[in-house]
Amino acid sequence: MTRALDPGLTAVTKKDKRGSEIFEMSIDPAYLLNVLCADRSVNDLRAYFNIDRPDGPPRYTGARFEALDAGGGRDDVRDKITPWDLLALQCLSVTMPAPVALDLVEGPLGQEASGLLRDIPTGIALGEPGARQHMLDRSHADKMWKLLKKQDDVGFVIAGKLMARKRPDLIPVWDNVVKCAFGRPPNAWLWLDELISHPDGAVKAQLDKLHQAAHLSELVSRIRVLDVVVWMRHHHEHRSSRCPGLGAA
Repeated sequence: MTRALDPGLTAVTKKDKRGSEIFEMSIDPAYLLNVLCADRSVNDLRAYFNIDRPDGPPRYTGARFEALDAGGGRDDVRDKITPWDLLALQCLSVTMPAPVALDLVEGPLGQEASGLLRDIPTGIALGEPGARQHMLDRSHADKMWKLLKKQDDVGFVIAGKLMARKRPDLIPVWDNVVKCAFGRPPNAWLWLDELISHPDGAVKAQLDKLHQAAHLSELVSRIRVLDVVVWMRHHHEHRSSRCPGLGAA
């Protein structure tokens, strides 16, 4: 059962394991597609990624998240956490706590993370065939996310952003602004995979069209295009408490 909420939001009524009704809210896909197709989306991407002033300082430090040290997913560093990865997090306005950072770079935590990364592919993009199995509970990606998240002062935002640095095509950047804009879906990875893999292909096609129109680097993934468009649209209006989200704007 699906019921309409605000103009751009929907909620699905489901049963939990105990048989109780729960409501899962998310942005309406048709509304989101309209956001992606809006004229400002290309301009927002070009502004964020500093396309029109490549030699000047970036207006948004997040423009360097993918590009630092030629990316975190390249073959020679794909399965280990490097100091460049930790610096890249700061470009997205988060900082890995120093004790955890040291453990990731030169300690047993880094060795455990590397073991998990080896089983998370780089050749699969979210929304493509085969991606979903890597998003499920108890998958290697889920285990790594939980491993990171349980470290002192590392929550879902820092954990997710580090994973997005290492697997940019598969793992989305996910913070409170974007979570709110999308209507707070309960499982971001699976929800985004379903959104992008929809049989009509509309969202996927529009994201690829935006990437080309904005002349973005190949290091910028499809899901990062989605993240930036939505973040640019919502971050000024976002409220830390009782924010109606992008779909209710």
